[in-house]
Amino acid sequence: MTDLLNLDADELERFVRALGQAPFRARQLWKWVWAKGERDFAAMSDLARSFRAELERHACVSRPEIVRTLTAADGTVKLLLRLADGESVESVLIPSASREGKERLTLCLSCQVGCPMGCTFCSTGAMGFVRNMSTAEILGQVHVAREYLAGVSPEAQLRNLVFMGMGEPLLNLDALMRSLKILNSESGPAFSPRRITVSTCGVEQGLKVLGASGQAYLAVSLHAPNQTLRARLMPAAARFPLESLISLLRVYPLRARERLTFEYLLLGGVNDSPAEAAELAALMSRVKGKLNLILYNPAEGAPYRAPDGQRAAAFEEHLRRRHITATIRKSKGSDILAACGQLRSAPRATT
Repeated sequence: MTDLLNLDADELERFVRALGQAPFRARQLWKWVWAKGERDFAAMSDLARSFRAELERHACVSRPEIVRTLTAADGTVKLLLRLADGESVESVLIPSASREGKERLTLCLSCQVGCPMGCTFCSTGAMGFVRNMSTAEILGQVHVAREYLAGVSPEAQLRNLVFMGMGEPLLNLDALMRSLKILNSESGPAFSPRRITVSTCGVEQGLKVLGASGQAYLAVSLHAPNQTLRARLMPAAARFPLESLISLLRVYPLRARERLTFEYLLLGGVNDSPAEAAELAALMSRVKGKLNLILYNPAEGAPYRAPDGQRAAAFEEHLRRRHITATIRKSKGSDILAACGQLRSAPRATT
């Protein structure tokens, strides 16, 4: 059984040809799956009945199952999704308002069940690693989100995608790159690369592949201004030394007026001192980037706390005095454990 969400446009055409159909049938099928979000072959009315019967025998369009939804006070919605094998992941819909007052949403996507990076401040990392998600499972989150929004808020627009959910995207590189190719397709989901951000702790080969593709913006989870502290906070990520990471990012391909985004989680008494701000400013002066400062969100079992507002503001001001673009980013969904570092799916379903 072939899951059509795993196929890009060229692969879908080859699949359709193998079923004895003309290439234009692939374009019709692609439109049903991606433009209309249809998964029932019987409803694809402009396909020949015999072709629909073949599809029923040989293909499917998968969807994760929504097990639970939680809505935060700020309108953020967390979806707990069950995958076909019983594993589960979480994805998050984050609201914002346009200038016209229309609700626009960003979907935070997961790419792995659990995470192998083991960052000490992250709930997902505390889960350990279960497995990579398939292209169909990654893209299925987009279908589920659109279907959910159509039922609860038809006027809302799914505007942006961020690979900032569960897992390290660049350690599931093949599925990530296939997903980006499909998402960028003008005849498919039609998300501009400017509307997609991939967040990574820093994986050397993955960074090279993603940069060469130009298929998404890049956000780098930094969280420490030196190798020693980074190794303590992010032991797996630190295997790619900070100096090497910065050297690679100095030559990372960027479009005109584009800058790299760096995420820096402020941990009270750990990485938020004036000395660390000075180190971070020196580091950031070597790359074309901007800093998102994030106040730590409590993660189960982690021995950290957020800095108080005054200390965080002083850290931000120190960076600005050094001419580093830095902003304290307000986390959304923390009251439902949907903010940065808080995603942690339920144990595998049992029968």
